[in-house]
Amino acid sequence: MENRINKKFIQLKAENRGGFIPFIVAGDPNLETTEDLILELAEKGASVIELGVPFSDPVADGVTIQASAERALQNPISVKGILEIVASVRKKGCETPVILFSYFNPILQFGLENFAEKAKDAGVDGILVTDLVPEEAAEFRSILAENDLALIMLAAPTSSDERLAKICAHASGFVYAVSRAGVTGARNETSSDAENLVQRLRNHTNLPIALGFGISTSAQVTETWKYADAAVVGSAIVAEMMRLSPDIKEVPGDFVERIGEFAGNLLPKA
Repeated sequence: MENRINKKFIQLKAENRGGFIPFIVAGDPNLETTEDLILELAEKGASVIELGVPFSDPVADGVTIQASAERALQNPISVKGILEIVASVRKKGCETPVILFSYFNPILQFGLENFAEKAKDAGVDGILVTDLVPEEAAEFRSILAENDLALIMLAAPTSSDERLAKICAHASGFVYAVSRAGVTGARNETSSDAENLVQRLRNHTNLPIALGFGISTSAQVTETWKYADAAVVGSAIVAEMMRLSPDIKEVPGDFVERIGEFAGNLLPKA
């Protein structure tokens, strides 16, 4: 399968540099601003953009991402609306890969085949389903593959080698390595288990490996690039969004620019 994700990681490898994957929750502070943020993050050097689909019971997320989802759910928001903003940024010429980060329930309610077809048409490149285990992934993976969509799978340090092999067998696009057990959230230092997990995954796949959960500084991105193909930063960016706009109904005029600057500063200087 050849899509924007594959092309981006091939480009990064050719340029001998790591990838930067920012995460934001769609609809926080509103969908219009989310569209502007996608364009801004792409402009500031995002390799791939993770777009969270807000869900009412986000058990894998830490307090920051949960709070962001709660803010988003105060707005009129739907999977259809999120796909429409992806379609809109594509019409504006944005070619940065976009993956949706979701729980399975909203996708199931949309209808698996319908979702995959609409996601492809909108210009989505991959899907990460937080609560989809490899034992139950075959049908959805097949549906996504028919629509040239990658299935990003999560791998945790607590997983056995046998389980990592199953995860990698179902994954496409890249594998998302979780730096530590538990929920999402910024940390002052990355887990010592992270590098070991990435090396273990290399034994089971040739796919690129992105590391996330807890990366919140430029120094941590630099450290991550020494052994992983990309660094995912979510909670740090989301926390800055909530700091700059504590009230979603009063978004500062320079909000998008300031978030872009914050995200850009997480990228190590060449």
